[in-house]
Amino acid sequence: MDTTDPLDALRTVLDAWKEAVDGHRPEAAAALFTEDAIFQGLHPYTTGRPGIAAYYDAQPAGLTADYRVLETRRPTADLVLGYLAVDFAFTDRPTLHVNLSVLLHHTDQGWAIAHYQVSLLP
Repeated sequence: MDTTDPLDALRTVLDAWKEAVDGHRPEAAAALFTEDAIFQGLHPYTTGRPGIAAYYDAQPAGLTADYRVLETRRPTADLVLGYLAVDFAFTDRPTLHVNLSVLLHHTDQGWAIAHYQVSLLP
C-alpha cells in the first residue's frame, strides 16, 4: 500500500505536468497519464496517451500553466482525487482560468493521471 500524502502525490505529478506544458513537450505530458486515461480538455475528449500528446502538441508555443490545489481526497489507497484552479497563460491573448479535476492512480511505475477534466470558468 502506498502511503504518500495525497497533496505530495498531486504536487509531484502536477509539477512534472506543468514543466511539460510550459516547455511544449507533448510526449512528456502524455507520459504522466495512464495508458487508458480519460482526458477532457477544452476540446472533445480522448482516451489514452496518443490523443493526449496530440492535444498538447496542438497548444500554442508559449502556453504556460500555473495551478493551485483546492481540495484533495483519497478514496482508496491507490487513488488520489485533486480539484485545482489552473491559469493557462498565452503570449497573445488573455489568461484562461479553469477548474481541473484529476484522478491519480498509483501503478507499479508510480502515480499517473487516470482522469483529467477541465471546466471553463465564466
